Amino acid sequence: MKNEHKLKSIVKERYGKIAEQGKAENAASCCGATVSSNKIYNIMMDDYTGTKGYNEHADLGLGCGLPTKFAKINKGDTVIDLGSGAGNDCFVARRETGSQGKVIGIDFTPAMIQKARSNVEKLGYNNVEFREGDIDDMPVNGDVADVIVSNCVLNLVPDKAKVISEIFRVLKPGGHFSIADIVLVGDLPQALVQDAEMYAGCVAGAMQKSDYLQAITGQGFENISLQKEKPIRIPEDILEKYLSKSEAAQFNKSGIGIFSITVYAEKPYVDQQKPKIKLSELQDISSCEPNSGCC
Repeated sequence: MKNEHKLKSIVKERYGKIAEQGKAENAASCCGATVSSNKIYNIMMDDYTGTKGYNEHADLGLGCGLPTKFAKINKGDTVIDLGSGAGNDCFVARRETGSQGKVIGIDFTPAMIQKARSNVEKLGYNNVEFREGDIDDMPVNGDVADVIVSNCVLNLVPDKAKVISEIFRVLKPGGHFSIADIVLVGDLPQALVQDAEMYAGCVAGAMQKSDYLQAITGQGFENISLQKEKPIRIPEDILEKYLSKSEAAQFNKSGIGIFSITVYAEKPYVDQQKPKIKLSELQDISSCEPNSGCC
């Protein structure tokens, strides 16, 4: 795997190009970053159609979940979206905060920031802004956000622990996050792990699910739950770009899993050392709907 600076450069370059692609092309590949499949697949993304606040011009088909659905956003909240792209989740969040709230999108790709600012200007929202910057060093003061959301972005950052630390810093005491991301169960073939295109496509940069959850608990977050989990299957014609047919067949039979998970967690009201939550105590929920009592 390449060094951190090189990986960030790869992602920034690729997502600059993605900003100019259409949703259909992005949805037919891994997070829009790999070559498109010759079949019709929505490999990772969830359907936003019908979601209040949705704006089709801001939807590039890059997500792997619907984090705002589980984010418990209230009127007047300050919401930060990490890796905000063209602004899709920001505009959904703005529908929940109302005009009295504030939404900040952070993205390190200039083309995405430009596209998002163009979209917000067309919508006429004066309480949604987009800031260019890294999510592992956010251009935001500490203790300012009621809610943080992110959709299929942390897997693209080499130092994920640093991002989680930044989330903790930026959230207000008692604030919470809802993050959709890609995780692994088992080890990917080295051909996938070492390929830069697959890294930019969210797969090769993904953490093991257990490590991902442990990083959250280790930072001090409380009331952690898995709000949703779904398996991700890479189409054969994309997989065989990296593996031989026999290797691809073996991979598909291996039991190694690629999953989209949506995680919820809260920052304690008092920032102090508390007993760590055991992973065995986490709710492992495959499809928990909001306000159902299971999250």
